Amino acid sequence: MLLELRRFDIPLGQKLRLRDVNWQEFEQILEELGEKRIARIAYANGILEIMTPLPEHEANKGFIADFLKALLEELDIECYPLGSTTFKNELMQQGIEPDDCFYIENEAAIRGKSRLDLSVDPPPDLALEIDITSRTHLDIYQTLGVREIWRFEKGRLKIFVLQDNQYVEVAQSPHFPDFPLIETIPQYLQKVKTQGRNRTMREFRAWVRDRNLPPTS
Repeated sequence: MLLELRRFDIPLGQKLRLRDVNWQEFEQILEELGEKRIARIAYANGILEIMTPLPEHEANKGFIADFLKALLEELDIECYPLGSTTFKNELMQQGIEPDDCFYIENEAAIRGKSRLDLSVDPPPDLALEIDITSRTHLDIYQTLGVREIWRFEKGRLKIFVLQDNQYVEVAQSPHFPDFPLIETIPQYLQKVKTQGRNRTMREFRAWVRDRNLPPTS
């Protein structure tokens, strides 16, 4: 299978689906693909998907992740961002690479670790997915126990929270209950495209600080 995989050239924005892939083959394919790559993977029930993102996908991912980091910094909430780290659990036969992910409540539990094992380590507290040519694998995130998913699709931000082992779409992130992010982040994302990143980030940070001011008596 690995020899055949080397021959595939997956165009940007397209995906390759392989069936009947066992766990050993999945591990071998990950090793063959290497860590320094743009392709993303998703693995469940013996099916492996390999997707190569478009430039638009990567730009939206980077900007939204920047907004999220700015929120955490301005609110002085400690976090550990791990980007598109491969998360996998052999017992559950599941694996996923988010577009970006963050440890927040469990930051201290994984701080400084160079390798994670979801059979003993907690999953990320929040994962970010950009859906342009593919769909978020909520079933894999659910099995791995990721508590919050941000999904950006067609200019809209949707937030899902794991409740009773099912994802429920909510109006506000439980991490940032005082911020209308579903409306605001797409607005600032549009500003990046018209007035530039740095100016937009300064305005976004100012907006966060203004909303975080204590009420006046």
